Amino acid sequence: MSTRTLRVNELIQRELSNLLRRKYNSDAAPITITAVEVTPDVRLGKVFVSITGDDEQAADRMKWLRKHAKELRFALGDIIILKHMPVLTYELDTVTDRGNRILGLLDDISHKAKKSDALAEE
Repeated sequence: MSTRTLRVNELIQRELSNLLRRKYNSDAAPITITAVEVTPDVRLGKVFVSITGDDEQAADRMKWLRKHAKELRFALGDIIILKHMPVLTYELDTVTDRGNRILGLLDDISHKAKKSDALAEE
């Protein structure tokens, strides 16, 4: 990935987060932009979002994001000066959920190991 692409990714992530906080504060409160990946030609991009709440709330916020995608893209175009503003698609980022699940499993293994060590000493 080129330096330009990385800079565009970070710029879109930062400005989209700011836009959501300023203009759509009540609707976008549970939404966190975790990453942005644009293609090298900067025509297409994926926005990865993390949403606090249960699955129903996450589905509702994703629906809201997809409904407002065009409006958000045009608002970003007013803020960011690029030859082509990428068409952004929004995807739910499940990396944190998987990470939390793995950490939970590691904690369970650690507790079981401590219990077996305690039983072995007795």
